[in-house]
This record gives sequence, structure tokens and C-alpha cells, in this order.
Amino acid sequence: MGRPEGGFMTLFVVATPIGNLEDVSARTRRTLADVAVIACEDTRRTGKLLELLGVPRSEFVRVDAHTEATRGARLIERLLAGEDVALVSDAGTPAVSDPGEALVGAAIEAGIEVIAIPGPSASLAALVVSGLPTDRFVFEGFLPRKGRARADRIGGVASSSCTSILFESPKRLRATLVELGNACDAERPIAVCRELTKLHEQVVRGTIAQVIEMFDTDPRGEVVIVVGPAPPEDAKGDSEIVTALEQRRALGLDRRSAVVVVTSDFRIGRRRVYDLALELDWDPTH
Repeated sequence: MGRPEGGFMTLFVVATPIGNLEDVSARTRRTLADVAVIACEDTRRTGKLLELLGVPRSEFVRVDAHTEATRGARLIERLLAGEDVALVSDAGTPAVSDPGEALVGAAIEAGIEVIAIPGPSASLAALVVSGLPTDRFVFEGFLPRKGRARADRIGGVASSSCTSILFESPKRLRATLVELGNACDAERPIAVCRELTKLHEQVVRGTIAQVIEMFDTDPRGEVVIVVGPAPPEDAKGDSEIVTALEQRRALGLDRRSAVVVVTSDFRIGRRRVYDLALELDWDPTH
């Protein structure tokens, strides 16, 4: 690794697979092989990952919610002394509902260069397969477990004009869906994404009421919930949506493009717009 201008070395924030090892980039492999030390949540899991990737084992420093403050300071000293450090989480992109935020902040404050090695992210993977609007979204992470803080956050999701992305334990999935249904309206569009990129990947889409029925028992595996935005106060009726689709058709848009535009303009679930578009005659070439 080349020494950056200013004399210090670099903190690399490295995304690792959320399931499928083939998602690892050549740049990720090279970075993990070249750094002096890897800061990780669990040394055993990271050691196993490097073994599976065929990457030579580096020195590990455990940096989790309990040790980030104390061991992070030592890592900053090592960075200032000229060593490269890679920060990884157990899976996905570090510092997003995982340890690492404090270490990144401390490195920046110390004048150390911080470089992202982008890659897998459960939140973005769930968003793009949800079928819900992607132009504006908010990442809520894990909701508070109980009390007023939880009620306030769920209320915020219910009133948000953006798509909301939540992480949830599979053991609490059904209870959380019920709470969202009570707060949002059972007809709000939603997607539950489970075990993304893994062998038993599952994406369940529908209204909250429909999805609750599909999870009559709690599932296994990692779960991401994507909740559609709150409908505007002047919620559009089917006739208005059809008119908008016909207008886009008259402008020469194909069916798919018209659905994307109307979904974005009206901030409503894509599935609803798509179903209405299927009822319209479209040029066969489209």
C-alpha cells in the first residue's frame, strides 16, 4: 500500500459478503491481504472468511460494541505510526448498524485517510429488489426493543414520505409486522427480504396485511423489512393512475418506463401501478 500524502497510512472500510462468497471483489481480496491488521467484530468468523477466500491471515483486533472505544484508540496509534488497517463487520458494510462508526470518526479527526472498499449491503440489496420507490429512502436499522422509543420510531416510519428500511431479528418479525400494520395501515406496501444472496433467499412482497399472513410463524435467517412511503394526503385513485399511464403511453413510453415514472411521480407502490398498466393496451413491441 502506498503511503498517502501527509505520512500516515490508511483505514480501509471493507464490505464483506452477506452470504454469497462470489460477491467479493478482487479489490477486497487484495486489501485484506495487504493490510497490517484487520479490525473485526469476531476474529473467528473473519478468520474463517479469509480461509474460504484464500487470503493470507493477517493480525486481527476485535472491535465490537464493547471494545471499540479502547481498542480503537490503539488502532489510531498504529495508523499514525504507518500501518494500514482494514475495518470489517461480520457481514456487509461496516459501521451501518454494526461497530465502526466511532473508529472512522476518530481516524478522520486524527487526519488519517479513510477509504471505502464498497461491496455487499443488505439494506441496499433489499431496497432494490423490494419493488418499492428507491428515489428517496431512509435507513432505520434496528428498531428500539420496547417502550416510547420504539413507538416513536414506528410512528416515524408510518408517516414517512420515503421508503423505510429496517433490520429485524427473525424472532421478532411477526410482532414487528403487526405493529407496523397497526401504525401504517394494513394496506401499506411492504417487502420482507430474508437470507439475501444465500441459498434460501426469499423476498415476500405485498401489503402489510398480506405479508403478515405469509409469516404465521417466525422464519430463520437474516431479515430486512422495506416499508413503502406513506400515501400523500390526496391519495390517487385508480382512474387518476390510469390517466397518467395513458398520458405516458401517448408520449411514446413503453409500459415498463411508464410504470416507473408514474410510481415515482405519485409515490405509490409499483405493484399497484404495474397491475393497472397490464389492463391497458400497449404496442406489442413495448
